[in-house]
Amino acid sequence: MDRRTFLKSLLALGVSAWIPNGLRGQSPLPPSDPLGEVLPLRPLGNTGIAVTMLGLGGAHLGRATEKEAERIIRLALEGGIRFFDNAQVYSGGRAEERYGKYLPRQHRERLFLMSKTTATDARTARKDLERSLRRMRTDYLDLWQVHAVGSPWDARNRQQGGIFEVMLEAQQEGKVRFIGFTGHRHPDGLLAMLELTKDNPIFQTCQMPVNVLDAIANTSFIEAVMPKLIEQKMGILAMKTLAEGHFFAKTYQRGKLRWKTSRPIIPDRLSVGEALTFVWSLPISVLITGAETNAHLAEKIRLARTFQTLSDAEKQTILDKIMDLAESQEYEHYKKHT
Repeated sequence: MDRRTFLKSLLALGVSAWIPNGLRGQSPLPPSDPLGEVLPLRPLGNTGIAVTMLGLGGAHLGRATEKEAERIIRLALEGGIRFFDNAQVYSGGRAEERYGKYLPRQHRERLFLMSKTTATDARTARKDLERSLRRMRTDYLDLWQVHAVGSPWDARNRQQGGIFEVMLEAQQEGKVRFIGFTGHRHPDGLLAMLELTKDNPIFQTCQMPVNVLDAIANTSFIEAVMPKLIEQKMGILAMKTLAEGHFFAKTYQRGKLRWKTSRPIIPDRLSVGEALTFVWSLPISVLITGAETNAHLAEKIRLARTFQTLSDAEKQTILDKIMDLAESQEYEHYKKHT
């Protein structure tokens, strides 16, 4: 498929493209729960469950101070977020521990807890799972994912190391409800995961970069991977929706300059609202966001509550504003560009 044809098909994709018939026109969960008003829900692929359209990322929580982390988690809950992303490697386990401390265990069934493993052998994977459960003070994960698959070789190495079998065993033992995989380096790694399991599609989710620049980039997860995920009715978890903050002129981490550019996409070309609304207008299950301050998270919660699906013309208008950056390798620094 050439780029012109792809963009035309991309613009035609709506958020209903992947919704199972049984979930159309209804909310599988109540609009509120004992924790407060829940954000709008979306189906998680063909799992039969729905998740909040905005999820809280775990990586930033590990880098925040203890008080900041507690405030952010509290705001997420009060704002209606019920999807919580994490990984065993984030800040040496500190991010998972903070979920264990500050998420209300008495309402565990209302929360969707996810973690990931970078293990390449079965023994390490099992240890990672037990550590994640212990740190987050739960006896099961809603989702456990193979973390950061970077290449076809990496995908095969995880399979040969027994990671797939360990995940299936964890499901059978009731320690994990669903399993999936993630990657941000290159689409080929995720395509290899799909190819390796084509005769026995064991995974229910895939987490990958989804943002306005990826949509037009030469190395595009949206173009290469998303259609196959839709075909298999997998839940699509969108990450790096603002390219880890690289759409902005500057980003800071604990007061230190982390990133700087003279050509910021936000606010010079797009607003945060335009960038995130574009992502939500694609067939994703959840947009996972990192937040180091309450203000950033509050803005994204507001955008989720007021979201209206973009028309094809509105999507095109957004893409036109950044089309000259299609070949840029400046912003999506985590990719292996080809």
